[in-house]
Amino acid sequence: MITIGLMSGTSMDGIDGVVASWRDQGAALPELRASAHRVFPTALRNELLALQRAGNDDLNRSAHAANGVAAEYAELVSTLLKQAGLQPAQVLAAGAHGVTVRHAPVASGHGQPGISIQLLNAALLAERSGVSVVHDVRSRDIAAGGQGAPLVPAFHAQIFGQPGKTQVVLNLGGIANITILHGDGRVEGFDTGPGNCLLDLWAQRHRGSTFDDSGRFAASGTPIPSLLERLLRERYFQAPPPKSTGRDLFNAVWLESHLGGSQAYEAADVQATLTALTAQTVAEAIRRHAPEVAGVWVCGGGAKNRALMADLQSRVGLPMQPVSVRGVDEQHVEALAWAWFARAHVLRLPGNVPAVTGAAGPRVLGSFTPA
Repeated sequence: MITIGLMSGTSMDGIDGVVASWRDQGAALPELRASAHRVFPTALRNELLALQRAGNDDLNRSAHAANGVAAEYAELVSTLLKQAGLQPAQVLAAGAHGVTVRHAPVASGHGQPGISIQLLNAALLAERSGVSVVHDVRSRDIAAGGQGAPLVPAFHAQIFGQPGKTQVVLNLGGIANITILHGDGRVEGFDTGPGNCLLDLWAQRHRGSTFDDSGRFAASGTPIPSLLERLLRERYFQAPPPKSTGRDLFNAVWLESHLGGSQAYEAADVQATLTALTAQTVAEAIRRHAPEVAGVWVCGGGAKNRALMADLQSRVGLPMQPVSVRGVDEQHVEALAWAWFARAHVLRLPGNVPAVTGAAGPRVLGSFTPA
């Protein structure tokens, strides 16, 4: 059983893709047949970032952006198929995340469900790639009263869970989230707050780069205690799970509101403070919700940020290892999760963990567009 996973996260840097071969319906780690990354063209990335905020002609622009995302996804599928030596007909389905432009899972009043919008023209992707597509994976969980995120804890439980041993899996994407795999089989998880999104934003503004390579920018500065204290007052950090967040909250407007228009801070010191913010909120979440854990497994692009990892290590005070030690590259975990969601959808298996998202119960996630 072969599926493809296509993931573009909050960092908006591009698409991670994998081809996974599943040996059975159990929890075994799949065979990775191919993997690749495709960077979004600058114009498309800029438009996707612009669509994070309300603007003129949003519906028309969103539809065109969804077409652009589908075209890039289709090119990556072609690359993956060639790398794996496969024909489209040999693939059961591709699980495709799309690009999140709105995430407000809790509606204000009237008992209505919230929203989570991912831009992707799934029909165009299926047409161009020749592969069936499982998409819109978050909506069903939200319809059932859940947050629609984080969803990856279900996959983490399948491949990393160990009876009798409590573990934490930390994903450092644009938004950071933790999965707590209890030794008795219980699974918890939630978004802790910003991962790389504010770091990327500040690096773009002051270094002209899309991310802080290895955390060098942060390492050249010193955290500002008073600024960190103000940032930590954000209500989200104290809210109990289930909870999830995104660029709807942690964005340039949020950061500027805490900077207060001050020009007194050195740019590198702000970057160091934002790094400390990610590390502190992750460490506090682990201490509060998984005090018995003996170690932390780390995945996502932030795992390659040396300054962030060093700060995390000092604040968490526990052994922290990359998930590559468990046989999965840090950059492949989320794409593999979407390959898993595609497989689960076709097999009519639940893809959510109600204890994590707050949904009314287990649900088969996603919609299916045939090739």
